[in-house]
Amino acid sequence: MTSTNTSSTHPNPVPKHTLFVCKSCHRSSEERPKNQPTDGTILLDKLNSLCSEKLTSDEFEIKPVECLWACSQGCVVSVSSQDKPTYLFVNLPPEESSTALLEFLQLYIKSRKGTVAWKKFPELLQSTIFAQIPPVSK
Repeated sequence: MTSTNTSSTHPNPVPKHTLFVCKSCHRSSEERPKNQPTDGTILLDKLNSLCSEKLTSDEFEIKPVECLWACSQGCVVSVSSQDKPTYLFVNLPPEESSTALLEFLQLYIKSRKGTVAWKKFPELLQSTIFAQIPPVSK
């Protein structure tokens, strides 16, 4: 599921870190008006805009997904990489979460084992962490 960077400047392929964003997520229990984007789509657009303005990294990618199966938990995102734990965030406010998610992603990338202490999470994410799933062992 994780793609790798096979750039010729690296003797060994470097695993990419992936931020999966559920496009179908919507926090409100009310039906959204026709032709209005879902909260997940709003968050995805904000993340992509912020990345294009401030980040140029070949260490990660943002991947939209149709569903992360946490529909009752609003805006849902996961962060994962090969040989690192996966983090699952739920109930994210789509308008305010992009900066915090990218800050977390940078901490995750810098951590050799992918572990990020809860107290180092951006404040907005401290209440939205749902799970840390161990990496798959080889």
